[in-house]
Amino acid sequence: MRQDWEPEDLIEVWTLLEDDMKQVRNKSGATRLGFALLLKFFEVEARFPESAKEVPAAAVEYVAQQVKVPAEAWADYDWQSKAIQRHRGEIRAAYGFRANTEEDQDRLAAWLATELCPVELSRDRLAAAVVARCRNDHIEPPAPGQVRRLVGKAVKDFEKRFCRSTLDRLSHTTRSRLEDLIAGDGTEHGTGGAAAGGGRSHFTELKTDPGAPGLESLLAEVNKLERVRRLELPGDLFADVSEKLVDAWRARASKEYPANLERMKPPRRLTLLATLCHVRQTEITDSLVDLFIQLVLKINTRAERKVEKELGAELKKVRGKEAMLLRVAEAALSEPSGTVRRVIFPVVGGEKTLKALAAEAAANEARYKARVRTVLRSSYSAHWRRMLSPLLKVLELKCNNTAYRPVMDAIDLLGRYLEQPLKEGAFFDPAETVPLDGVVPEQWRAAVVDDKGRVERIPYELCVLVALRDALRRREIWVVGANRWRNPEDDLPADFEDNRDVHYAALGQPQDAGEFITALQGRLRASLDRFDRALAEGTTGGVAIVKKHGEPWIRVSPRGKQDEPESLVAIKAEIERRWGTIDLLDILKYAEFDTDFIAEFTSVATRENLSKDVLRRRLLLVLFGLGTNMGIKRVAVTGKHGESEATLRRVRHLFVNRANMRAALRKLVNATFAARDEMWWGTGTACASDSRKFGAWSSNLMTEWHQRYRGPGVMIYWHVERKSVCIYSQLKSCSASEVASMIEGVLRHCTDMEVDRQYTDTHGASIVGFAFAHMLDFKLMPRLKNIGSARLYRPAAGEDDCWPHLAPVLSS
Repeated sequence: MRQDWEPEDLIEVWTLLEDDMKQVRNKSGATRLGFALLLKFFEVEARFPESAKEVPAAAVEYVAQQVKVPAEAWADYDWQSKAIQRHRGEIRAAYGFRANTEEDQDRLAAWLATELCPVELSRDRLAAAVVARCRNDHIEPPAPGQVRRLVGKAVKDFEKRFCRSTLDRLSHTTRSRLEDLIAGDGTEHGTGGAAAGGGRSHFTELKTDPGAPGLESLLAEVNKLERVRRLELPGDLFADVSEKLVDAWRARASKEYPANLERMKPPRRLTLLATLCHVRQTEITDSLVDLFIQLVLKINTRAERKVEKELGAELKKVRGKEAMLLRVAEAALSEPSGTVRRVIFPVVGGEKTLKALAAEAAANEARYKARVRTVLRSSYSAHWRRMLSPLLKVLELKCNNTAYRPVMDAIDLLGRYLEQPLKEGAFFDPAETVPLDGVVPEQWRAAVVDDKGRVERIPYELCVLVALRDALRRREIWVVGANRWRNPEDDLPADFEDNRDVHYAALGQPQDAGEFITALQGRLRASLDRFDRALAEGTTGGVAIVKKHGEPWIRVSPRGKQDEPESLVAIKAEIERRWGTIDLLDILKYAEFDTDFIAEFTSVATRENLSKDVLRRRLLLVLFGLGTNMGIKRVAVTGKHGESEATLRRVRHLFVNRANMRAALRKLVNATFAARDEMWWGTGTACASDSRKFGAWSSNLMTEWHQRYRGPGVMIYWHVERKSVCIYSQLKSCSASEVASMIEGVLRHCTDMEVDRQYTDTHGASIVGFAFAHMLDFKLMPRLKNIGSARLYRPAAGEDDCWPHLAPVLSS
């Protein structure tokens, strides 16, 4: 029970009512006070306190005043006497409860193992469920220590049943191959043998992520996926098991060493290996698709850079162009209102010179594109083509959209020609039906189809790979066995068709598309009306439609810098005077004491014998080292905490993972919101998001070269509440969409904050982003650097004269 009680809470919870006073009437002294406190404690907790210290001191004082007994008498209440047993019986009878029995505890353990353990992993929440179930059944819950033992027994029974069920679904061949993953002989049998891969190195390799995007990384992932598939795990192995449970066992298996697994009993060992391989099969498939998408982009980018470098060097050899360009620029700036014939022609030597330059530029553009195609063909045929055959063999591609049927037909065509070397035929068989529309762009037609109408395989394969990459990114083509690249229809709720009205009501949108469009057009017309009227009345606050370089331009006058309020300056000075500089580790420590966020860090191991105080100290040191980038080694050798580097690394290994970190941060953020006084802070409903580049090793799968910041790295995308509390963070690659990251943070931050306004920069907004913001009912408010050249959409055609002041910036 919590120990801090406000006076209002004491009055509401601990006040003895008329019926309560009747029960204490025949008692006196310490017995009277003890009975009254037990009575109210049971009313709140549906159980009795384990000791006198568990009852809040404020409650003792308040109840003592009501029963007219000194509060000091509470210390004289005998916890071992027959009187307390009689008191407990009277209180149970008063509330209609009975004492729990061994049969009740066995029934509760069976209920936990059958109903809750498959979907709930937290032992604290399981214990809370036991207390709630007892309260609902009017049974006095067991003591907290007994509840913990009961939960432990239920978890053990469930895990034993889960391991046995998993083992029964595995064939003898699969069991043998799983055992060979951690066998120490280091041999690997062929497809007809009993093992899919032996040796500790294969088990370690199975847990590793792919390296830097490259052909060797892709082929290594293909080899890894084939090895996992040779285990022949049933496709429905965990079909009736919650994803949370499978992920927990996968995390546990990934933290184990082969030697530890070998010491386990076969059911547990094989279940851990099966969950790891089952999840890794999906993860490796996702990684393969990621690598393929990045490699296709890399092939094109490298070819373009190489050609640009070649042509740039040749362009510098042509003399006179730079000087001619300078003269044209100077003449245009000196007489911007003059005609081209009068101002430009004289400085370049006449119209013929300009025509020659234009023809040369056009020839260079055509030459550039042709050269890019040549370099692409050369690099693909000599190096990158090695990925085509293994990739198409291990990835099963599907499509739900008939518009992308040509791409699927093209992939089937490539699959039929995989075994035919180019030496035997550089062209497809003339009898083949080769899909061109929707696969080969117009600028590539001449390179793919020769003058005799034959389709050359190498350039056609390049076009198919580019088309496949685009289709995968749009989720028009999906991959069987993947997770992030799975069938997009699986992302819909399972009951979407049956309960379409419920889901539309949750979004607050009509089911009729016409009604939705009409409402949207009405809102757009109203907004344009207000804007046009404000321009006419001059009440836009500095927004105007002007001309820039002869084009319509939306001018937005920047706001001036606001002065810092004097009261805020005074508050900052007083805080600094009163508390000075506070050590960051102290802030972390006191935040944990107030919120107990360490309780969210559960071990991936089967059990952990560390005391709560020791675990708290070690976790705080680990989090401090990770959060400040100081590192665990430096934290271990500094300070007088008495913890070694090995113990801290073990805690990091077993307790710190993404799920635990998110749960702890969510608890800390929610506690921060709860501690705020709305009169001072207001209600936090506005959020801002942005990303920052962090350098990363080039061997990391997500590492990409950042064109703006230069250098390899990854991006961290933050969502920060208006009062500087970070509610969500995520890792993304440099080229990934910030719009998608913005929407994900709004939807998945999991804190108590309700986001109704989302501020972002230009990269975090797009037309699609605005559409999702409208559907999800929050306002997207970006800083648009290109707002001057923006064009406003019309609600419908034929309404050009409705907004005369906005006509220059309306879309065509």
